[in-house]
Amino acid sequence: MQATRKLVLYIAASLDGFIARKNGDTSWLHDERYAIEGEDFGYRAFLQGIDTTLMGHSTYQAVLGFEIPFPYPDKTNYVFSRSQHPETEHVQFVQQGVPEFVQRLKQQPGQDIWLIGGGQVNTLLLNAGLIDEVVLTYIPIVLGSGIPLFAAGAREKQLQAQESRSFRNGFVQVSYSLTPA
Repeated sequence: MQATRKLVLYIAASLDGFIARKNGDTSWLHDERYAIEGEDFGYRAFLQGIDTTLMGHSTYQAVLGFEIPFPYPDKTNYVFSRSQHPETEHVQFVQQGVPEFVQRLKQQPGQDIWLIGGGQVNTLLLNAGLIDEVVLTYIPIVLGSGIPLFAAGAREKQLQAQESRSFRNGFVQVSYSLTPA
């Protein structure tokens, strides 16, 4: 029997648990003070292990706002949206139920799946028990308010720390697996 693909939430958050400011701004993630020459915090290696990305529509809009070419042209990219959108060169829009779609996707052959975010999609998939791993990089900033890693309504889940790494710029990256409910 085919092993299911892992759904990995690979994301960064402020020390107070926000993935973006209230207006969706993530510029604080790209502050030059955090740069370490030659260090990508495991990003390239992670990208090599995935062939599919998932994101909510607001996260997709934030990605488009980076003013660079679409960053995942070699991946299959799905954007969850409640409204109709025309297909684009790199993105397929999904209006059907998020958990049902992801459950079917995990059963298809392929590499792991990157859950890019945001908080609402993260919560739907957490509550459905579909997230297999969380790789969370804590950024040494307190935002005070913003878009939380998980939206209101997230159910309690136990995570098991697998590995942690700290970097001289203050980043701390922790890999967690989700234990069965």
